[in-house]
Amino acid sequence: MTRAAPASAGGDGWPPAVFDPAGPYSEPVTTLAWALVIGGALVFAIVLAALWAALYGSTKLKARLGGEKAIWILGFAFPAVVLTGLLVWGLMLTSSLSATRVTGAEMRVKIIGEMWWWRVHYQDANGRETLRDANELHIPVGKPVLLELEAADVIHSFWVPRLGGKMDMIPGRTNRLLIQADKPGVYKGQCAEYCGGPHALMGFVVVAHEPEDFARWRASRRPAWPASGAGLGLFLSSGCAACHTIRGTPANGLAGPDLTHVGSRQTLGAGILPNNPGTMAGWIADSQGIKPANRMPAYHQFSGEELLALTDYMVSLK
Repeated sequence: MTRAAPASAGGDGWPPAVFDPAGPYSEPVTTLAWALVIGGALVFAIVLAALWAALYGSTKLKARLGGEKAIWILGFAFPAVVLTGLLVWGLMLTSSLSATRVTGAEMRVKIIGEMWWWRVHYQDANGRETLRDANELHIPVGKPVLLELEAADVIHSFWVPRLGGKMDMIPGRTNRLLIQADKPGVYKGQCAEYCGGPHALMGFVVVAHEPEDFARWRASRRPAWPASGAGLGLFLSSGCAACHTIRGTPANGLAGPDLTHVGSRQTLGAGILPNNPGTMAGWIADSQGIKPANRMPAYHQFSGEELLALTDYMVSLK
């Protein structure tokens, strides 16, 4: 059994808002979606009217609707014209989403989908990595962000409905997507391609800052302060460092998310839990009970005192 993410995890609630665009790259998708909804409703109404005529209409009306001319017009010409027009209009409307034309002024980020979380690599203008994070993307308001989307294992799909369209992430291939937020906020995303196991619990968070706040956030992304004590000792001795990196410490594992700033993230478990000491302790102790089949084992061996010490250390990683 899987659990839906709580409304407090990620700001937008769950499921993510679909018909509430917050940037220029989501507005075309919303316009197209409303056109399809309205068009589908009109087609449904026409079908109901035709069904009523077939059941209760006069003999003359039935003969007219069943005639060869009506079949050619309603069954062939009308759908062909409408669907062709909709296809051309939809392609023109969404042509800007695939990032085929970029100016070079965009912020660049590489996002790699894995079962069942996200690697986030911030890049400079030349594509060199400048910062590594996981499951959360911070962006400045009003600036286009060019996402380079890849997959490490199976096909995933990146989707933050209020900021842009969907884009598949395919092993061995890099796809590009543009997003932009026009106002500060926390925007919820989701893997939109079934990828096995807890796919429904593979969420994502985008945090949009005013430019000044984003600059301060970016400046704060430094390696963890040298630390000692029970929490760090447990982290290093219990095998956590084999999978996770905490920059500034001996922990340099690459199999799992980078935890250098895990205490400052909005969520835990790839967008499914609000990040606070209680959920942090629960995730460490029994992540399998929260997100079954994820790749982090449960740590039932910790005593209450040890779990508290490790939780305090994780929460301190701002």
